[in-house]
Amino acid sequence: MPVEIHGHRGARGLRPENTLPGFAHALDLGVDAIELDVGLSADGVVVLNHDQALSPANLTDTEPVRPGDPAYPYVGKRIRDLTLAQLRTVDAGARRHDRFTQTPVPGARIPTLTEACELLAPADVRLSVELKTDPAWPVAELERLLAATVDVLTSAALTGRTNLLAFDWRVLTLARDHHPEFGRVALFERKTLVPETAWLAGLPPDAPVSAAATIGATAVSPEHVLTTSSLVDEAHAAGLPVIVWTVNTPEDMTRFIKYGVDAIVTDYPDRLHQLLAAQAPKA
Repeated sequence: MPVEIHGHRGARGLRPENTLPGFAHALDLGVDAIELDVGLSADGVVVLNHDQALSPANLTDTEPVRPGDPAYPYVGKRIRDLTLAQLRTVDAGARRHDRFTQTPVPGARIPTLTEACELLAPADVRLSVELKTDPAWPVAELERLLAATVDVLTSAALTGRTNLLAFDWRVLTLARDHHPEFGRVALFERKTLVPETAWLAGLPPDAPVSAAATIGATAVSPEHVLTTSSLVDEAHAAGLPVIVWTVNTPEDMTRFIKYGVDAIVTDYPDRLHQLLAAQAPKA
């Protein structure tokens, strides 16, 4: 099986991240899965954004939702402290991210998960939905975000096409116990594998693949600098696919393909698509 192409936050290197225009562009490029990030607004709506707070790196305030709103400006505030109406005023497409060759889409707004599902459900694509929490969150808050996210995905009939992703592995244990119909992808990176880490649902960080298997993960998704051929072999021996992130150069893509990873998460799906096409056997 050829390696799968997973568009990171849509196609972050090419279009504004976690936006409907970005997802549409990723679909045009022929990705196998779209990775996106979710949080919960103050009024309980599941919305898309990578960080728990609105970042000035990719978001721009326009105007308050009403004159004199004391919460304005909104950029810099936590998503869970802002209503959907407040979030809707923020431009998610105009600011060019310094790290990428993005084409701006001025006027693109922070979408809801429901809107993303309406766009993606008719397409032949899977969803990788990362729930943005951290170990400081009370379990009740995790449950609230997880339940709201699952409700949207279930209503959109996307259960069988969706993996739930988390660095905070408590999310995965809750999903295993209460929503086993969804795939569960254990994310890990250097900062979540430090001694006495709080990220891994109480498990030790020295063997993340076996720890992920212990909590019932259905795949592992390591940071690219942690992804070795031995880690890939260990995961496959445990029956766990490997989804490496975030890989943007053809050289790194080629190396991970040789390691036998199952999927590559990339900001540039076009680059990976071209590489795979060039490597395909000629008829």
